[in-house]
Amino acid sequence: MDAGLIISLVSRFLHVGTAIVLVGGTTFLRLVVHPTLVTSHPELLADLRQRWKKFVHAGIGLFLVTGFYNYLVVGIPAHKGDPVYHMVVGTKIILALFVFFIASALVGRSAGTQKFRDQAPKWTAIMLLVSFLIVGMSSFVKVRPVPVKTGAAEKQETGSAMTVESAGSSGTKPEEKTAAQ
Repeated sequence: MDAGLIISLVSRFLHVGTAIVLVGGTTFLRLVVHPTLVTSHPELLADLRQRWKKFVHAGIGLFLVTGFYNYLVVGIPAHKGDPVYHMVVGTKIILALFVFFIASALVGRSAGTQKFRDQAPKWTAIMLLVSFLIVGMSSFVKVRPVPVKTGAAEKQETGSAMTVESAGSSGTKPEEKTAAQ
């Protein structure tokens, strides 16, 4: 097995695994822990936030490293000239940075982010909504057929008209269509 394939597989596994842990953990905190402890044991809730902070910060680090690897090394070469892919992934990255900020604010200690912690249920719900949107966008770009340029599309790079066929429309893989042409 190729070393590049192994690294890509490990990177993807870490990226998806981190999403499972952080989104699942945040959902549990929002729907179960916070409503139970907010009035009865606020000091326990604060202790849980401090413990959760380690997972949040490690997860953000893993997301940044694996996400940029997956985009730069795997995504860009596979989707060169595919504006829809780059638009969706670019939007996903911006939304992820927003989620990282909110997550950091909710587990932080800074006085400047206290307003987020004071309204933790609201901001956690917003963060989860955006996180699920990111998961949906990720699913879309993962299962969406990669457009394959036909001979006419290759001419467009020199100034002629372009046609793009969807790899999934005929049931063949992109490399099979390219080889068939």
